Amino acid sequence: MDDQIEMPGKTRSLILERCFAIVWVLALGGIAFFNQLGSIGLVDETEPLFVESARQMTVTGNWITPYFNQVTRFDKPPLIYWLMAIAFKTVGVNEWAARLPSAIAGTVLVGFCFYTIRRFVPLRIAPYLGSAIVAFNLITLFFGRLGYSDMLLSACFGGSLLAFFFGYVRSDQRWYRAFYGLMGLAVLTKGPVGVVLPSAIVLIFLFWARNLRGVLREMKPIQGTGIFLLVSVPWYLLAYLQNGNAFIQSFFGLHNVERFTNVVNQHSGAWYYHLVIVLVGFFPWSLCLPAAIAHAIRQPKWQQEPRSQHLGKFALVWFAVVLIFFTIAVTKYITYTLPLYPAAAILVTLWFVHHFSQSRQSIPVKATVYFSIAISVAVGVLIFYSPNWLNRDPAMPNLGLRMQQSGLHHIGASIWITAAIVGLVLAIQYRLRWYWAVNLVAFAAFILFFITPAVSIIDSVRQLPLRQIAQATIEDRRPNEPIIMATDAFEKPSLVFYTQQPITFLNRARMIQPYLQKLRKEGKTTSIVMITTPTALQEGNVKPNQYQPLQQYRQYQLVRVPIRSSK
Repeated sequence: MDDQIEMPGKTRSLILERCFAIVWVLALGGIAFFNQLGSIGLVDETEPLFVESARQMTVTGNWITPYFNQVTRFDKPPLIYWLMAIAFKTVGVNEWAARLPSAIAGTVLVGFCFYTIRRFVPLRIAPYLGSAIVAFNLITLFFGRLGYSDMLLSACFGGSLLAFFFGYVRSDQRWYRAFYGLMGLAVLTKGPVGVVLPSAIVLIFLFWARNLRGVLREMKPIQGTGIFLLVSVPWYLLAYLQNGNAFIQSFFGLHNVERFTNVVNQHSGAWYYHLVIVLVGFFPWSLCLPAAIAHAIRQPKWQQEPRSQHLGKFALVWFAVVLIFFTIAVTKYITYTLPLYPAAAILVTLWFVHHFSQSRQSIPVKATVYFSIAISVAVGVLIFYSPNWLNRDPAMPNLGLRMQQSGLHHIGASIWITAAIVGLVLAIQYRLRWYWAVNLVAFAAFILFFITPAVSIIDSVRQLPLRQIAQATIEDRRPNEPIIMATDAFEKPSLVFYTQQPITFLNRARMIQPYLQKLRKEGKTTSIVMITTPTALQEGNVKPNQYQPLQQYRQYQLVRVPIRSSK
């Protein structure tokens, strides 16, 4: 009788807890990823390459071979293009739709991490902390709001490893099948790295756990390989049938093998490049990461514990393999380490749970907190004085002045100085177990009241003139008149998206005259419109009587250049 009375109360409590968990995950996703997602234009130089390739799929109807600017683009597999194209057809061609797959992928990853930590970490607050760490760090925040493939890769990559761990703990074939399927989607997102690294992580972990053979038998690798191939291989076969060896040489040769063995696209860096990226990109939680890694390493005889207690070691292997792999790779890029951030979040969460649930805090914990307080002060001071050095980038003139006029440097500095003061009060009162909440609230406030408005200012200085000049080009261009962009700077592929026309890029002013001479010899056009800068025209030796000024926005100028046939 008592059980019958008690059960409805337990059921209501469970339902409320699950509802609160869903609201929590959606709130994290809303703050980190969806808040003003489409409020700024595409960010040159990489995002428009993905977005325009997806738009081209909706135009050409060819969903096998990606194109950008009338040239095949085999840099990445098509899953991100497919999802963007579906979003374009559903809600229209705009920035919000282009970034929707990344925002959804980030939110799903946060939710999966919440579910994992909730299942395997006993402290009730742990999943809320861990999922917040996954969402609220600089690099996840950045790529979860842009139309890159990397957030989707992180979701498929991280999802596959978390699915493996569920299967490992429960000996459940459904989770193992999800592991294989998600690896297939990771390969459809980024290529072989989507299977090489997760497989290496699982094998190294199982070898360390002294259970390699037994778990491999559980996983049914033959069946799993079939699932993986069924998901990942068909597009590769179709792409080869459409493009032949050009696809093999570009995708596998240049964009996979060469990225590991040589510097590609001038993305080089020192051996410690990715260590610095992790320390900066995982801020503010990176301040606790060394202690969290040391804590995970110290656990002795963990192989004898139940599998559900192995999450820390698994996250440690996950973190280390990704970091070491891309440290060895010759090409360095900020996005490469993104798949290790869920593992880093799990490590930090387990460290918090272990140390901050104790009545007395150890010296390492106190040292970490005081160091974090000092860094918060330093960040606050750096933000306060940031207008003094933000004017130095020629691509963003007067950015520092705009920031100063907005007062954002005061807001950003206040957030971190306040966090440091509150943290210091907690430390003095020996309430260090609540320090994680200070970082969480501070970073949420930092996103809402500093990063989001600051990004809007940066967009207005850096990208808005490009969108304006693109609109001017649409208005002033004659039918079939070629469009050229000629500057002494990186190419701006967003112009291809915003004009929806092919553009010839000349990234050196000295290339202008030879290109004009070539057009005159060919005699195929009577004029061109050129997006350029006054400096590029001067350095390219283009005289004022050789072009007609049309419109100008900030540093960008639109001109018409007559072309006379040499015949």
